Amino acid sequence: MIELAPHLGSMLKLPMPRFSRAEMGRRRAAVETLLSAHECDHLVFCGANRVGSAVQWLTQWPVTAEAVGVLTPGRRDMLFVQYINHVPQARLVADEADVAWGGESSIAAAVGVLEKRGARRGRVATLGLLSAAQHAALAEKFGRLESLDRDYLRLRQVKSAEERDWLRIGAYFSDLGMQALRAAIRPGVSERELADAVERAYVGQGGTTGIHYIGTTSMAAPDLAVPRQFPTTRRLQEGDVIVAEITATFWDYPGQVLRSFALGEPTALYRDLHAVADAAFDAVVAVLKAGAVPAEVIEAAGVIEDAGFTIIDDLLHGYGGGYLPPILGSRSRPAGPVPEEPFRAGQTVVVQPNVVTRDHAAGVQTGEMVMITDTGVERLHAMPRGFAQL
Repeated sequence: MIELAPHLGSMLKLPMPRFSRAEMGRRRAAVETLLSAHECDHLVFCGANRVGSAVQWLTQWPVTAEAVGVLTPGRRDMLFVQYINHVPQARLVADEADVAWGGESSIAAAVGVLEKRGARRGRVATLGLLSAAQHAALAEKFGRLESLDRDYLRLRQVKSAEERDWLRIGAYFSDLGMQALRAAIRPGVSERELADAVERAYVGQGGTTGIHYIGTTSMAAPDLAVPRQFPTTRRLQEGDVIVAEITATFWDYPGQVLRSFALGEPTALYRDLHAVADAAFDAVVAVLKAGAVPAEVIEAAGVIEDAGFTIIDDLLHGYGGGYLPPILGSRSRPAGPVPEEPFRAGQTVVVQPNVVTRDHAAGVQTGEMVMITDTGVERLHAMPRGFAQL
């Protein structure tokens, strides 16, 4: 039975859940410190098409079509929103900012605010994705722009106490989705119908879909090693394996849970694949704690290569506020230079050993988001682990 702690369940009954004034003040102070370190006086922060976590982090407004904000120490934030019909709710959510329609150009409106606030050349910073045209419009007026993106990512790696609670709700919703997928598995059900069951599990409680990647194939003649990003019309048959990765969110705060299920008796290959995946997960979690370094994670996951297998998906990545560093592969499938910075208490990461055959014909998925502590990890998910036979 997957349940939510009572104090978190009460948040789901609020018409508009909010972070405390103290939490929002903490975030603003952190960004103002970055501005000072970069010798800048103003910040333009952007998001578009539901991408741009800084907008939500600084104003509580999840980005819809487009949002461009201006932050100046000692002044209220200005937030320009596209489209005009999105403005009324944005004003309710981002109640500590002055919210207006961006008109023909939100970036042009932001330039106007900066000019009124006396912004000087070389003293404006940016945060979030800007188009080439947006960057050019700002640079034409204010010269070289300082990017806070790298520093912001480091800020977002470590979560506050309130953020951890919101992530626990995201994990709960994600577990509900995986639990519903498991319950829907039977011969004749299509991948699309599995996706439908996943969303129905949490949408009614206030959750939204981040991803539900689902893949199905025959264990006797496999042709899939990772979940599909888009479900197909393929229908389940006895002897299939179902691999899934689910992220549901609570106001941009996600969980992430990955599991595999056998419809009928698992083959020897799939038993071996999942046994190695479980061993890799356990080995990685055993070394994770504040002060551990990414190289230790990759070394611990060497059980995958020792067994003659490899991975396709990333082995570990930061999560919550974006797909965050560190992003790690394995010995046989590197993910670029291995970072040297140690893990810190309060970081949330997804451990997800997607163990596959060397020819990428067959694979399993397992793992979940955990929180780094001084002595190890705290589990945020309640979905049972293991290779379930249905």
